[in-house]
Amino acid sequence: MPSLRMRGPYILEEDVVDEKVTERSPGNYALGECRDDGAFRVGYIGRSDSDINGTLKSWATRDGAASLFKFSYATSAQAAFEKECAQYHDFRPPGKHVHPVPPAGKNWRCPFCGTPKGSE
Repeated sequence: MPSLRMRGPYILEEDVVDEKVTERSPGNYALGECRDDGAFRVGYIGRSDSDINGTLKSWATRDGAASLFKFSYATSAQAAFEKECAQYHDFRPPGKHVHPVPPAGKNWRCPFCGTPKGSE
């Protein structure tokens, strides 16, 4: 099972994403804020099946997006999906109300609950 460890947190701005996320790769991310005690509070988790940098930059331009991000690279789209499932089950982030869905045309199941096609 993939490690849940991620790099960051970093400020969610396009130039920071370009500085920190240098590979075009599948990957996972968490958006959130730092609590008063300095701990990162996860508000949303997600993945990119092909370009984690581009996905994070799209979040950076949205109004109301979290101010910080963490990320990790994945070896494949399937590995990114499986890690997103793990994060969903571990964190139940308030901004992610639906179980992760595999990419179109893939019949991957969640390694934790067996959920097909994101219908939990």
